[in-house]
Amino acid sequence: MSIAQQNKTLIRAVFDELAVGRGAALPAAMSEDVRWTFAGNWSWSGTWELKPTVLHQLLGPLMAQFDGGYRIHADLILADEDRVVVQAQGNGTTVDGDPYNQTYCFIFTLAAGRITEVIEHCDTALVERVLKPIPLPA
Repeated sequence: MSIAQQNKTLIRAVFDELAVGRGAALPAAMSEDVRWTFAGNWSWSGTWELKPTVLHQLLGPLMAQFDGGYRIHADLILADEDRVVVQAQGNGTTVDGDPYNQTYCFIFTLAAGRITEVIEHCDTALVERVLKPIPLPA
């Protein structure tokens, strides 16, 4: 199996878990030196570096804004060597009762079977309208 196919298989397995609400699959697949970037020029734009920072300063505060039922499923997964691109849909409700139906494009970089980088593109207007801001990385 090629490196691209191995990486695609790993990301497919992560999204299969996310689709049924098992969010622990994503951190389990991350390297310790992972970097997560919200691309663009908006209030959440920035890069969080190192797994503890990504988990506790980005993903933790983000997921705390949902009622616990957030699901995300991949519509399309494409792989080329160490990069995997995922088009995905997320659905859930915030703790304030707002529907959150998000469209994503994730670009994952992998090395040695672990996610080393995530670049996330999403509906920024939805984020700004429905979610509370989180502190940006220093």
